[in-house]
Amino acid sequence: MQRAVPLLAASLLLLAAAATFPVARGHNITKILAQHPEFSTFNHYLSATHLANEINRRLTITVLAVDNAGMSDLLAKHLSLLTLRNVLSLHILSDYYSSRKLHQLSRGSTISSSVFQSSGHAPGTTGYINITDHRRGKVTFITEDAGGAPPAVLVKSLKEIPYNISILQISTILSSPEAEAPVAAPAPVNLTVLLAKKGCKAFADLLLASPDVLQIFEDNLDVGLTVFCPSDGAVRAFGPKYKNLTADGKASLLLYHGVPAYYSPQLLKTNNGFFTTLATTSRNKNFHYTVRTDGDAITVKTRVVTATITSTILDQDPDAVYAINKVLQPRELFKIPEVVEADAPAPASKKSKHAAAGPEESPADEEASDNSALSLSAAGRWLTAAMAATLAAAVIVVV
Repeated sequence: MQRAVPLLAASLLLLAAAATFPVARGHNITKILAQHPEFSTFNHYLSATHLANEINRRLTITVLAVDNAGMSDLLAKHLSLLTLRNVLSLHILSDYYSSRKLHQLSRGSTISSSVFQSSGHAPGTTGYINITDHRRGKVTFITEDAGGAPPAVLVKSLKEIPYNISILQISTILSSPEAEAPVAAPAPVNLTVLLAKKGCKAFADLLLASPDVLQIFEDNLDVGLTVFCPSDGAVRAFGPKYKNLTADGKASLLLYHGVPAYYSPQLLKTNNGFFTTLATTSRNKNFHYTVRTDGDAITVKTRVVTATITSTILDQDPDAVYAINKVLQPRELFKIPEVVEADAPAPASKKSKHAAAGPEESPADEEASDNSALSLSAAGRWLTAAMAATLAAAVIVVV
């Protein structure tokens, strides 16, 4: 019995710790750098090249930031936006390096992979970064193909969230002839022609019959757009319901099939959760749906219907188009079936988060936060259950 008392006390302490188990928050590179005006140009081009979303969706990453003066040197080269993306992707490392870790490198140096290396645009080893810890605390970074250019030097740490994201200032832009090589611009996307050729002609015709709606889709092609296009058969089956909608209802339904951000197939698989749509406005936070991965399939659930992606029509950053097997019906326009309504979770907690989301926060940013928080919350519940079992065992011993 005397041995059981310390076990009981330890169990109670662990239960208390489990009750306060920390929940991780997803990072938002745009908001973090916004606190440092001297990096505003670097911050702007991370968003313009869609690298901000790439950073926000990763759980372990290091960003090598360059101040406005350093970015001025890069912009003086008049590189295209696609080439700038390659150059800046060199500054995103696929591992976590705090300032302390950099001063504790095994043998004083290491090689790290960058996002440019994993993009498929970097031949050979050109996307790798050599990191060296010199004497007296000096740390340098240089590309494999620097071509005689001097290395960049670590200046200071801007932000560190242990083992998640580290943002470090370096003295200058990393030089790489391969990353700075001209990139051919993709052919402009004619959305309705593309849809008509890929089994979505009926949906394309609806867009052509609504010029104002089509213009909103086209305005987003250059900045980021994902379209979920129902098949011709699905649109024909839905025809009677569509005809009964008001003009505003028809516009909202068409806009509901577009997301104002680029989501590649990989991003869709890793960013499961609520997606805002082109039908969502600053005054109306509704008209969203949930994207989920079910095995190899990706589904889009609106609480009224669940559609499945049947094929990828276009995946060309900043645009993606996917064929789906059903017309997406928002709960704002259609009655929720009783079976679906009974099984559907209450959206209250999610709704409040979207109401607070600002223009800098993309759906990818929010879902990265949701996924990390859920995983650690689950760990907390597991720990609580484990401690409860230990406590029960201790009580039995006492008795």
